[in-house]
Amino acid sequence: MFWEEHGRAVAVLVRVFGDIDVAEEAVQDAFAAAVERWPSTGLPASPAGWIIKTARNRAVDYLRREASRGDRHAQAVLLHSGDENADTEEEDSPVQDDQLRLIFTCCHPALAPAVRVALTLRLLGGLTTAEIARAFLVPEATMAQRLVRAKGKIRDARIPYRVPSPADLPERLRSVLAVVYLIFNEGYTATSGENLVRDDLCREAIRLGRLLMLLMPDEPEVVGLLALMLLAESRRAKRTTPAGDLVLLADQDRNQWDRALIAEGHALVRQCLRLGRPGPYQIQAAINAVHTDTASADETDWHQILALYDQLLSMAPNPIVALNRAVAVAEVRGADAALALVDDLRLDSFYLFHAIRADLLRRLGRTSEAIDAYDAAIARSENAAERAFLTRRRQTLVDGDA
Repeated sequence: MFWEEHGRAVAVLVRVFGDIDVAEEAVQDAFAAAVERWPSTGLPASPAGWIIKTARNRAVDYLRREASRGDRHAQAVLLHSGDENADTEEEDSPVQDDQLRLIFTCCHPALAPAVRVALTLRLLGGLTTAEIARAFLVPEATMAQRLVRAKGKIRDARIPYRVPSPADLPERLRSVLAVVYLIFNEGYTATSGENLVRDDLCREAIRLGRLLMLLMPDEPEVVGLLALMLLAESRRAKRTTPAGDLVLLADQDRNQWDRALIAEGHALVRQCLRLGRPGPYQIQAAINAVHTDTASADETDWHQILALYDQLLSMAPNPIVALNRAVAVAEVRGADAALALVDDLRLDSFYLFHAIRADLLRRLGRTSEAIDAYDAAIARSENAAERAFLTRRRQTLVDGDA
């Protein structure tokens, strides 16, 4: 319940009081009160409404105390909240617009991309500062300072708490979707650490994706991003062995993929087709739909995947897309053609560039060059599961030469 209701409650209180810190602290107090009271009193008829009402009352009490001490900020916020005796049955009013406004506030382009992710996880996801710090591999104190500065920038720059105008919406929505996708990607393949996957971040990204879908059901890229995450998520449990070793897509047991998520993802891809406004997330979802549409890796329609990558590259021309497209080229036109494309890319700092290059060289029988490429990939990967996989691949080549 916490993750589901935290963002809703914070969103409502930010609207009421116009202050993120006040809203966040009040909601935390309300949840603490719920933990203390509900075991003895039982769940209220509307738990979400109880949290919102209790948080509002806590915020008003706090602001009254501070205002009486001459705190002008508290006086202003209390004034902004309106008549404290007004109807406080927020549980009977829609909160979707409040959540949407808060998402766009967290993802405002005036904030650095990494800060947008952290703030979204904090305010919409309800993750603690310590949890977010672990995700970003920084000390908790550092993350706390980043969050304080971000909220201060929102306040001082008077970043509006609203959904952008129709003219500004496409650009701003791209920022929101990018934040959710970054959260999912960090969960799906952790940048560093012992484990390949961060389950908590995957779940949170999908929860945010479902929320966006609920709030903006007619935006094709919102639908596409949710489809993309669900189709990738359907394979997550089989991406590693019980011991945590990485398993390539071609080697995964497809009978163990989550068929319910696959069916939902395919339905969303079909919905995107009906909307008729293709975009990068929708195309990536379609690529994943092709991968999940066959009973074995040998049946994969690589020609269709390559055609989709051609479309994606024309929409989003960047070296990462080109690198992924080269994998499809290898399946359709051979490793030689793919290697020529990869060697034209400037991605020396990216471990996956060297890993893909190593695999292509291995397939071409250029063993010593492949070993060197694996060395480069291993040196640039900070994830233990990926390094172990690459090391095993490299060792097979060394043993083969022995």
